[in-house]
Amino acid sequence: MELDCLRPLLAEAVHPWLEVGVGSGRFAQALGVDVGVDPALAPLQIARGRGIRGIRANGEKMPFSSGHFGAALIVVTLCFTATPRLLLAETHRVLRGGGVLVIGTIPRDSAWGSWYRAKGEAGNPFYRQAHFLTVAQLLKLLEEVGFQLVAARSTLTQPPGDALQPEAAQEGVIAGAGFLALQAWGGAADLRRLRSRH
Repeated sequence: MELDCLRPLLAEAVHPWLEVGVGSGRFAQALGVDVGVDPALAPLQIARGRGIRGIRANGEKMPFSSGHFGAALIVVTLCFTATPRLLLAETHRVLRGGGVLVIGTIPRDSAWGSWYRAKGEAGNPFYRQAHFLTVAQLLKLLEEVGFQLVAARSTLTQPPGDALQPEAAQEGVIAGAGFLALQAWGGAADLRRLRSRH
């Protein structure tokens, strides 16, 4: 369901594509991403086995020239960084002008966000380090670093804990949805044009 939510937002983007926080490469492989960065070596080795060119690097400081990528994907990664604004700004830098950013996130203000936060508070070693953002917080960060939101899709309106039934994604930001995909435009060239006006 998450892949179906994300896929149309990448469909017309120009390659090469980058995933920031690629992990083991499950999303990257399924969506046709070319390159992934992640600070953790073990998941990167799995991603490489899935055919992804994996590079060990932090999303806040990536070893790519400005304007290199036509699209960037960030799936449930922003909640695991202490500096989401910096990660988004660096992603903006490595995207070409008019490049596409696609974010997959679990909104803090959803039943799924609350469920994962409760797991973290109970000591889950993975989720206790997560800091989920509200939709409003994420939209504000995107605007601050120079991205323009152009589309959104939502899924997982079912509550957590039950057996999930297949669910088609809905267009727009659906209140309470457990997974939200955002498409935004922007990149290094756009930022240079913006600065030249001031």
